[in-house]
Amino acid sequence: MLDNLIEDRDFAKIMQKNIENLIILLFEKDQNFGVLCKIEHISFEPPLPKSISSEFRPMTLFFLAGYTFDTASIVDDKIVFEAGFGADNFGSIVTVPLLSIMQIIVDETPLLINLADYKKENKIIQKVDNGGVENSMASFLSNPENSKFLKK
Repeated sequence: MLDNLIEDRDFAKIMQKNIENLIILLFEKDQNFGVLCKIEHISFEPPLPKSISSEFRPMTLFFLAGYTFDTASIVDDKIVFEAGFGADNFGSIVTVPLLSIMQIIVDETPLLINLADYKKENKIIQKVDNGGVENSMASFLSNPENSKFLKK
C-alpha cells in the first residue's frame, strides 16, 4: 500500500510543492540549509571534471551557505545554485529537480523528508519504419494459414 502512495503522481506533486514552499521560506528567512539529493538527476554546467564527479555518492549533500546560498533560486521545478568543487574550487551551476531532494536539513536536523518515488512517463516517439511494416506483412502472408484473416 505504501508503495502505491509514494509512486503516485498526486503524492509527488504535493511533495514537490512542500519542498518548494520550504525552500522559499528558508530563502525569506535568510537561513542556510542543506539538500540531500539523488546525484543521478543533477546537472552541472560546466560539467565537473571526472576527478571531482567520481567522488560523489548516489545520495549527496549540498550545503547552501555564503555565495552558494546567495546564488540559489527556484526555476520551474528545480533549485539552481552556483558552487565551487574540489581543491581548486571549480565553479559550476548546479541544477537539482525538486523531487530529487530527499531531505532538507538545517543545523544537522532534517526539516523535510521526501518519500516520493514518482517517475514521469517518458514519451517515446517511435519512428515509423515502412520497411518493417512491409516485411511484417510479407511474413504474415507467407503463411497459408493466415489467409483466413484477409478480406476477400
